[in-house]
Amino acid sequence: MKRFITSLIALALTMSGCAAIQPVSPEVNSRVIASTNPPPKECKFVSQVLGSQGNFFTGGWTSNANLEQGSMNDLKNKAYLAHGNYVQLVTNRAGATGGGSIYSDGHGGLFGSSSSSQTNVTSTGNVYRCPPKSIGLE
Repeated sequence: MKRFITSLIALALTMSGCAAIQPVSPEVNSRVIASTNPPPKECKFVSQVLGSQGNFFTGGWTSNANLEQGSMNDLKNKAYLAHGNYVQLVTNRAGATGGGSIYSDGHGGLFGSSSSSQTNVTSTGNVYRCPPKSIGLE
């Protein structure tokens, strides 16, 4: 019974990695803008932040859309914690994990196979503090 409960806990923890990071709160969504455009001139640089979602273990079971959304949510949450309200997206990279095998046909011939899947997304952004009106928040 103890082994069964331990297995259920491990499965639950594994499956929890398949969804996007907790969505940004309505407060963050209404106070942080993310864009690839440079910030308005009156904005002040605060810091650079990294947002990420996924890993080699759970990423293969997480949809690409959830990996992307989770990375953006993480980026906006961190920008908010840094007291910024505008994030200029600098990079957005997807990582893949793969593997392969080589087999012998028993007659001196070799053949192989390989596969890979997207397992994580990492976004880098420059965080700025801007007058809310300059970025459309008022």
